[in-house]
Amino acid sequence: MKMFLQMLMVGIALFPFGQGLRAGVLEDVMKGKATVIDMTYPLNEKNAYWPVWPYTPFKYEVIANFKKDRVFSGKYSTPEHLGTHLDAPNHFEEGLPSVDQIPFEELIGPAVVIDVTDKVERDADYILSPSDILLWEKDNGQIPEGAIVLLNTGWSKRWHDYDGYKNFDKKGSMHFPGYSKGAAHFLITKRNIKGIGIDTLSGDCGTSTDFQVHHTINAAGKFIVENVANLDKLPSKGATLIIAPIKIEGGSGGQCRIWAILPELPPTTYPK
Repeated sequence: MKMFLQMLMVGIALFPFGQGLRAGVLEDVMKGKATVIDMTYPLNEKNAYWPVWPYTPFKYEVIANFKKDRVFSGKYSTPEHLGTHLDAPNHFEEGLPSVDQIPFEELIGPAVVIDVTDKVERDADYILSPSDILLWEKDNGQIPEGAIVLLNTGWSKRWHDYDGYKNFDKKGSMHFPGYSKGAAHFLITKRNIKGIGIDTLSGDCGTSTDFQVHHTINAAGKFIVENVANLDKLPSKGATLIIAPIKIEGGSGGQCRIWAILPELPPTTYPK
């Protein structure tokens, strides 16, 4: 981990990432002066995945053990879009960058967390609107250029209940919250974000059939991270996000490790 952080510090020295990001935050991590929150669910056979054939569950198999082979090793198989993962621009738009082509500097930046948990409790199909974004900015200031916007819907409480997480109705439609096309367009054109994230199966709401949010975000060369964990542990602003996706050549996405770094401050001083 220390070597990884040192490499990140070199990267930060080479690339300007906008407001709220500085090499010192990684030094703080190495010195134990910052809080690191893992935003990633562990991979296992109970992970949520897109419930349409030929998507399949994660599978892990032991291929060597200490008793027989004096070494432990395993192999796994998984769809790219399972568990905590990233959707690359080529997921919904042909000819755009694959997951291995996303530059390092695009995968790190200030985190903006918009909380709509109260609205989702009243409406499982709730979608984030541009007015929700403006309301957030009224309390927190304008979203900085190069931010990674995360939508906390509270859906993560269903993570260990796959049926509840998919939330199918009797007609076969899923019901869970997401972004609206208008919100995605606003974030790209007015705020020049790097990407968006959410604590559900998709950036689009569960009832979507045309995936306008995916098309809007991916067409702009941006990414989406889905099934993000622990969004309820982040403040509205002030965290630095690091996303490390698996490097599949030509891949449309893949599992990723996501960390949020917070300065070591008393809880009452975190911005709301």
